[in-house]
Amino acid sequence: MDDNNLLDLADQLGAALKARNLTLVLAESCTGGMAAQTVTAIAGSSMWFDRGFVTYSNQSKQEMLNVSTKTISTYGAVSEQTATEMALGALKNSHASIAGSITGIAGPDGGTIEKPVGTVCFAWMGTHQPLQTITQHFQGDRHQIRQQAVAALLTNLLATLD
Repeated sequence: MDDNNLLDLADQLGAALKARNLTLVLAESCTGGMAAQTVTAIAGSSMWFDRGFVTYSNQSKQEMLNVSTKTISTYGAVSEQTATEMALGALKNSHASIAGSITGIAGPDGGTIEKPVGTVCFAWMGTHQPLQTITQHFQGDRHQIRQQAVAALLTNLLATLD
């Protein structure tokens, strides 16, 4: 996955959101704002992108997105449950109609046997779209894992709108 492919996905997502008069909010952890940077690289994205939350620490997930301490302690920061609460919190704390979230382990350290480096959890939903979650396992270096995570989220959001 390269930057041009990411920009193509963002452009397609933006066109789909604009055509449906919807706006997007993103909540990111391991990607550190890469998804928001990708969508805002598209000219005119202010018409369909509301805001992004970069919540790298557990505390920021709790304070900015209302992720519960219990969810993090029970399932971990890298879990579909945490990704779900991130997406819910992003939607609640914005004016957007569609939310997507990413939380994972981009490496090179931080992985475990249960959750190796490259494990990334996603959630996306909208005011009229049902919650969907997925966990994926990506290969590559830190940058490649982050790019693949952004591509996966944008692809899933786009598929939801089609």
